[in-house]
Amino acid sequence: MQLFRTKSLEAIQSDVSGDDGGGGQVGHLRKRLSARHLIGFGIGVVIGTGIFTLTGIQARETAGPAVVVSFAIAGLVALLAGLCYAELASSVPTAGSAYTYAYATTGELLAWVIGWDLFLEFAFGAAVVARGWSAYIGNLLDLPTSLFGEEAPVNVGAAAIVVVLTLVAVLGIRESARVTNVLVLVKVAVCVFVVVTGIWFVKGANLTPFVPAGEPTEGSGGLTQPLISAIAGLEPATFGIGGVLTAAAVVFFAYTGFEAVANLSEETRKPSRDIPLGLLGTLGVATALYIGVAFVVVGMVEYTDIDAGAPIADAFDQVGLGWASALISIAAVAGLTSVILVDLVTVSRIGFAMGRDGLLPQSIARVSPRTGTPVRMTLLYAVLVLVAATFVKLESLANLVSIGTLFAFVLVSAAVPVLRRTRPDLPRAFRVPFSPIVPVLSALACLYLMLNLEVETWLRFLAWLLIGLVVYAGYGRRHSRLRDQPQQAAVGSR
Repeated sequence: MQLFRTKSLEAIQSDVSGDDGGGGQVGHLRKRLSARHLIGFGIGVVIGTGIFTLTGIQARETAGPAVVVSFAIAGLVALLAGLCYAELASSVPTAGSAYTYAYATTGELLAWVIGWDLFLEFAFGAAVVARGWSAYIGNLLDLPTSLFGEEAPVNVGAAAIVVVLTLVAVLGIRESARVTNVLVLVKVAVCVFVVVTGIWFVKGANLTPFVPAGEPTEGSGGLTQPLISAIAGLEPATFGIGGVLTAAAVVFFAYTGFEAVANLSEETRKPSRDIPLGLLGTLGVATALYIGVAFVVVGMVEYTDIDAGAPIADAFDQVGLGWASALISIAAVAGLTSVILVDLVTVSRIGFAMGRDGLLPQSIARVSPRTGTPVRMTLLYAVLVLVAATFVKLESLANLVSIGTLFAFVLVSAAVPVLRRTRPDLPRAFRVPFSPIVPVLSALACLYLMLNLEVETWLRFLAWLLIGLVVYAGYGRRHSRLRDQPQQAAVGSR
């Protein structure tokens, strides 16, 4: 039963307020953020690699012009999950988000699993974007491909940006917010420019057929086919409705990271009001920009001619607006920079929450009294990001991030009705409408997108979780604060 002991909401709230008996060993985060900062962080982490690279790849290889629909489907699923996050984060404002919600509802073992999963999402997500940043800056400044971009055996560009942004993340949450907000203004302005300017070059012929006829996927089988195809015995298909749904599962990567807003709730001055605004504001802006930019790109250029590496800049080149390419590349660099920074900030807060609970060593989760940030945790995960960004290829990392995010969303969606049943008395500043229908739809939609990812991705994900269970058995289970302070636990109370 110790594996399923839950942490009481009172214990969580005392950790945050500073009235706890153990959380003080790691210190407390400072409340410095407003709704404006949260939306900046949210847009900063969401708008990045997804729109600047995945649009071209998925339009050309999987969905055709209907990649616009794929972005809309992924955005709807993200919105459903965002509603669930908004209720939980505004009711239980604490670092760790999905990890902490799982601890309060389904127990310590699953909380560990989701925390370990979030490490994968944000740490590897930062590595993915760092590699994309390296490619864009290399193209923009004509730097050697042996050091910058996907062909580099040792990606020096990716390593350099991780080191620089780690220093910013360590300095403090307010400093990170200021840098992020500047970068967000740049990339949002350029995304609006792309839509407003590019719409004049959209041709109906490029959008026809909007959903190209489905065809068997060449060379796709075994470990490279979607899991749902392997289970149902279906032949993997490119284009058609199947291609649109497969593309939706892949471009969902473009929405990953918005839950970073929930992870910052402990550092928010008025979480009951600002967290829902931050989450839903982020998703609203991102979805509108994604659909607009995707429509313009597939309308400006025949989908078979879209450049997979830099689709937006290349589309403007093809219609004779080469001067806009440099501007778009600058926006891409700014966008990717902010994503890496927010990922680094977020993953350190998850580690801080787990260290405060004793599932990770409290010594590495301790908050610096000078900067108000978990410096050691930030540096530790920066090393993981640095290694992955320097040596691991982008595609392998991206699919792992997508499945990790979707898994977290399934558990968060399930936590809403569970917490409503176990703690109906909990004050809820924001409530998911039509619960439990919306949370159930959110969980099922996320699970369906997970099934559209490759068997190979599932095997890597399961291997990562297995490593995490070994770490939990060897350290977390024996050092949990709930083991030493059973009065804070609520075993079997669900």
